[in-house]
Amino acid sequence: MAAAGSPSVFLVAVTGQIESGSFPGFDDLYCKFCFVYGQDWVPTAGLEEGISQITSTSDVSPTTLVWNFPIDITFKSTNPSGWPQIVVSVYGPDFFGHDVVRGYGAVHVPFTPGRHTRTIPMFVPESTSRLQQFTSWFTGRRPEFTDPRVVAQGEGREVTRVRSQGFVTISFNVVTKDMKKLGYDVTPSDMQDPSLGPLTEGMHMY
Repeated sequence: MAAAGSPSVFLVAVTGQIESGSFPGFDDLYCKFCFVYGQDWVPTAGLEEGISQITSTSDVSPTTLVWNFPIDITFKSTNPSGWPQIVVSVYGPDFFGHDVVRGYGAVHVPFTPGRHTRTIPMFVPESTSRLQQFTSWFTGRRPEFTDPRVVAQGEGREVTRVRSQGFVTISFNVVTKDMKKLGYDVTPSDMQDPSLGPLTEGMHMY
């Protein structure tokens, strides 16, 4: 039984932004995001999902789409199993003006406190035959997932045919609370040098 006054859960606060994407050959794209997490995790503040504005390339950066779309969420948990992942889906118009998926991708929220940047390789599902490819192009109904959350799961992925397409860059600012009190040490290895003692202690103060 936990001692009186000792924490029973730890907190993980995540802020940051979906900064930009690179999808050569495509323009006027927007993105959606959602978080996927284990059964022991509970969001306590912020937004679990969102949709950005449509952005276009420019003469200054002809291959980069800049969203700078904010993310802000706080979780509580008793178990690091099922650590949260962010799933990003990017959409844009095809030749006929239909909104079609231009990429799916997922990445875990960084485990260590601090500022982090992650670049996610994106992919799109593909039709399994030439006839299906032509039909989907002609009708504007491209293959896509009914629920993008499957991107963060392993079930059935081995039978899904996909093609790499583009990259998305996300910046994270991660703050944890009470993880060490519950026996989980997420201090970066380069912060455990005895010569960095005062700095390391400062990283554990909340």
